[in-house]
Amino acid sequence: MKNQLLIFLFALCFAPLWSQKELKTENVFLITLDGLRWQELFSGAVDSLISDKEFTHDTALLKSVFWVENAQERRERLMPFFWTTIAREGQIYGNRWHKNFVNCSNKMWFSYPGYNEILTGAADDERIHSNDKIQNPNVNVLEYFNRMPEYKDKVAAFGSWDVFPFIINEERSGVPVNAGFEEVKGKKLSCNEKTLNKLQREIPSPWGSVRLDGFTQNFALEYLKKNHPKLFYIAYGETDDFAHDGKYDQYLWSARRTDSFIRELWEYVQSHPKYKNKTTFIITTDHGRGHSPKDTWKHHGIKIKDADEIWFAVIGPDTPASGEMKSPGQLYQNQVAATVAAFLGKSFSNGKTVAPAVKSMFPSISK
Repeated sequence: MKNQLLIFLFALCFAPLWSQKELKTENVFLITLDGLRWQELFSGAVDSLISDKEFTHDTALLKSVFWVENAQERRERLMPFFWTTIAREGQIYGNRWHKNFVNCSNKMWFSYPGYNEILTGAADDERIHSNDKIQNPNVNVLEYFNRMPEYKDKVAAFGSWDVFPFIINEERSGVPVNAGFEEVKGKKLSCNEKTLNKLQREIPSPWGSVRLDGFTQNFALEYLKKNHPKLFYIAYGETDDFAHDGKYDQYLWSARRTDSFIRELWEYVQSHPKYKNKTTFIITTDHGRGHSPKDTWKHHGIKIKDADEIWFAVIGPDTPASGEMKSPGQLYQNQVAATVAAFLGKSFSNGKTVAPAVKSMFPSISK
């Protein structure tokens, strides 16, 4: 443990990677959608599922909202912000039909290992192999920045799943984490925060460990407006839980709502002088889902074929507007942490072998 801390402190001393003069990004929002498949992201609603009464409550309604024959139009119906804004101004990776691949490097293919890999830059299958509430032994990129004086009180996380305080190791890292059914605390709560606390107590969630994403979104927005974090992590959870419940209709509605939540965040930062044209969003998922036979879309994990297939999206002032990435290539989930740090002009290190940043997200920046 002492050796890991020494390595960590040494890395802080030699952290600059790119000159801040070369980077326009001053703030990074890392956003995750739990278990959203690349299949829906890149082609919208799947006909075999949207038409199956086992998985949908009202097929006619769903088809009227989400279905057209053309896959490009269909995906825009599902996630309009991704395909009208990010695809025009940013980049989206992981369309395997174009041989553009993004995968987990961990061998678990479920949530805690995925989030650990995203946040720490490396898989840890020996120690992170369940969704149990164990304190993460690995230093994550949020913690790395939280220990820098210039980021004091400027790093925070909000999540729908109540395991995030353990994934981020809130106790050790000092990163404030509001997750699960935790209320906002403090003496100077806004009217909105007081109302959200009250409603969260009164409106039941379908799940025992995951709150509705609307609460996560609005708690995060209130924090954003009051505290103006520079490194902000928001983790939505509904898509995965509705999928596990076999409710393809609610999975689709949730994906669309989350797309609107991300739009709301983007429109806020682009309207605020502290953030406008200085903020990069990096968006991804913790794991994929099955696709054949069709019933496996409800599941993930090592026994589910191709559940390691994921995707990335990025939008910000340093990222070329390349849109949907159609060139063959291979990226991995473990590259997220270093990419977050690189956009902030630092080289992330935590005493382990951390995967490199995704250079194509900012190719104009020279070392």
